[in-house]
Amino acid sequence: MKKFEYKIQIRESLLDVYGHVNNAAYVTHFEECRWEFVSTRGCGVNEVMKMGVGPIILSLKCNFRKELKAREKVTITLEQLNFRHKVGKLRQQIIKENGDVACEAEFEFGVFDMQKRRLVEPDEKWRYALAIDESTN
Repeated sequence: MKKFEYKIQIRESLLDVYGHVNNAAYVTHFEECRWEFVSTRGCGVNEVMKMGVGPIILSLKCNFRKELKAREKVTITLEQLNFRHKVGKLRQQIIKENGDVACEAEFEFGVFDMQKRRLVEPDEKWRYALAIDESTN
């Protein structure tokens, strides 16, 4: 899969008492990017509610490298690494305009059936939305 890129500007409301972005906001930005990705591929939140099935995060490893401050423009990337046995792995980065990586995270994810309350194999629509067949398997 080619890296997906999502551009944002850091809002002042996300700053903490140190004058930079709070660590939880980095994770929120990563989630916003993931929703933008699946939405552009036909499986946004409305589709999730209709189908009763959607992506779920199982684990997260996050490395904070550079601080982000108000009004900075950044690019958030998403790259699918693999998907095996109902569980996939992806990498995301928040990259500053100068090219520095502010934060990098790896996520394990699956597709969750809200009725059955368990992970399921993704159907064709979710395989496309999550770029599973485009990843390294």
